[in-house]
Amino acid sequence: MTSPTSSASPTSSASPTSSASLFSSASPTSSASLFSSASPSSSASLSSAAFPHDRADPEGAIAATAKSVSNWGRWGEDDALGTLNFLDEAKRREGAALVRRGVSFSLSQSFDMNGPQKGWRRRTNPVHTMLDTGTDAALGNQGFPHGIGGADDVIAMPLQCSTQWDGLGHIFDHGNAWNGRRAEKVVTSDGDLVTGIEHMAPYVAGRGVLLDVGRVIGEEGELPDGFAVTEEHLTATAEAHGVTVGRGDIVVVRTGRLARARREGWGDYAGGDAPGLSFTTAGWLHRTEIAAIATDTWGFEVRPNEFEHAFQPLHQIAIPHLGLLIGEMWDPDALADDCAADGVYEFWLTAAPLPITGAVGSPVNPIAVK
Repeated sequence: MTSPTSSASPTSSASPTSSASLFSSASPTSSASLFSSASPSSSASLSSAAFPHDRADPEGAIAATAKSVSNWGRWGEDDALGTLNFLDEAKRREGAALVRRGVSFSLSQSFDMNGPQKGWRRRTNPVHTMLDTGTDAALGNQGFPHGIGGADDVIAMPLQCSTQWDGLGHIFDHGNAWNGRRAEKVVTSDGDLVTGIEHMAPYVAGRGVLLDVGRVIGEEGELPDGFAVTEEHLTATAEAHGVTVGRGDIVVVRTGRLARARREGWGDYAGGDAPGLSFTTAGWLHRTEIAAIATDTWGFEVRPNEFEHAFQPLHQIAIPHLGLLIGEMWDPDALADDCAADGVYEFWLTAAPLPITGAVGSPVNPIAVK
């Protein structure tokens, strides 16, 4: 992704108001249509509040929202963790105490060539290649003594091609990175020099909370593409599950989009229309003081986005202004089935990124333990 060219700088914690656009192109599968945020017709459906922003003015909405929810300076000028600062030792002890049955779930999709990527912005599916094989060993041509043989392999892939975290250096707002730093000073051709994902590697473990919005609000466990998940939906889902969401939690939101892709094929899962968080949830994300949030969709927020011409405006708030760790393409389906069966929607969750020096994202295999 290219950084914006605007040189506007913030004053205190407010976001810049320059009209420079964040991206030069529209979404990977551009669409002029805009989905209504009304809920699907079901007994659990809720009527969504009217969208409070001018759909023709994403710039104004982003600037005003960034000013109201900014965490710039909250943890000092040198901070590299953002909202992970909320996940402290006490919160980890609370999460660890949730292990009762010992059953565990991987929340990761597969990493192979059969993934959803179609090459947008050079994002491809993983390419796995063997360097040494059992055939080589059986033929005795590896050159090792006394009959020992082995196998080795290598993988080539974008760091955000499957289940992953978006790091704090992944998205900018008018050339500003997390905590008000200039993007060109943070991420260069050498990588993220300040907020590289390696800084987060020791800390992403604590109380996980599943919000199965697809099951509570949707029909047959799924939300339709273009469905904007609002604060109202998140709150209603938490109440239905009997859980609270608060400081230091790692929240997993299930929409059912991945389940539909499994049933119907990938289609436009990567970059196309999808259910997801509404731009209006920025206040909830800030107010709850969660440490991180992940979804079962490619892009976390609703697509098409809620403005007439925009690309991932909630990202533009959540990462550079909130300092929020965002996970995408997670697979919570097996966990969701278990939670529905036993009625327990909180668990120990560990989801450490690979400590790849200077990376702006990382593949991850999240493990939930109940």
